[in-house]
Amino acid sequence: MSDRKEQMEKPIASLSCDLDDRWAYMKTHGNPAWQTLPTYLDVVVPRILSCLGRHHLKATFFLVGQDAALPRNREPFSAISAAGHEIGNHSFHHDPWLHRYAADETARELAMAEEHIERATGHRPIGFRGPGYSLSETTVAELARRGYLYDASTLPTFIGPLARAYFFMSSAFTREEADCRSTIFGGLRDGLRRIQPYRWDVGGEGLIEIPVTTMPFLRVPIHFSYVLYLGLYSQALAERYFQMSLTLCRLAGVAPSLLLHPLDFLGSHESAGVEFFPGMRLPLDQKLEMIDRLVAMLGAMFQVITMRDHALNVAKSTSLPLLSGAI
Repeated sequence: MSDRKEQMEKPIASLSCDLDDRWAYMKTHGNPAWQTLPTYLDVVVPRILSCLGRHHLKATFFLVGQDAALPRNREPFSAISAAGHEIGNHSFHHDPWLHRYAADETARELAMAEEHIERATGHRPIGFRGPGYSLSETTVAELARRGYLYDASTLPTFIGPLARAYFFMSSAFTREEADCRSTIFGGLRDGLRRIQPYRWDVGGEGLIEIPVTTMPFLRVPIHFSYVLYLGLYSQALAERYFQMSLTLCRLAGVAPSLLLHPLDFLGSHESAGVEFFPGMRLPLDQKLEMIDRLVAMLGAMFQVITMRDHALNVAKSTSLPLLSGAI
């Protein structure tokens, strides 16, 4: 009883996982071998579920519709659902240029993903995260029209252009491929976005936006993949950076929303096709041990909940800002 009371007295934090498969990273990187849809979900999903189960945490898994449509993924997706985790929508085709889609293309993309995700898991998503933090007014309006409770696609940081430059330097795109990827990961103005939840003014009560949390004041990333990347240079300093970030969140009254990626659970010897991703040089045992410590740290400082529960929590607020205008 005392443990439960102590947990309830902690401030809340939400935890999610963008379950991007190997082919999705290869596609974004311009590797034509993505078309064979290579996978690692059968390997990484048990590792992710084991980590969350060990720390008694529930998270939100944003699933890609294309993966949900494949019979080979029925077992891992059923395991996620059976473990009691929330299921979210991460688009069907996982195009980080989703913000360039026309309205009819966006509606079709979301509907296809919903259909296959619900068929694979038994749950219709009420939360969405765009691939590569892609978001547009068209997407927000369509999500609201489809009855979604929240979106979680914004990343309030200034380093988007740096991430894009690194990405382009490690790739060999055709002119057409480079053009459609020219705005992925956002721009400098994304660093001026709100770090706290708000509503998009799209009629009715509006659509709740829960940003991926960046460090208060400095607006640098603090999600797990970024911390693992810092761990290439010093794991001790990377973990201290994470702890300081969580402390700043508590001091600033920010309920952090942090995310995991499958590559956080994949070792350097398993990196075929995704070698370019920061942090993939870490051996598997070091990566898993570090993730375990980071997740434990989050659970020690916050009451960790799903994004659905995070959205329902902030929906109670009568002072939730309503934002309109260009995204």
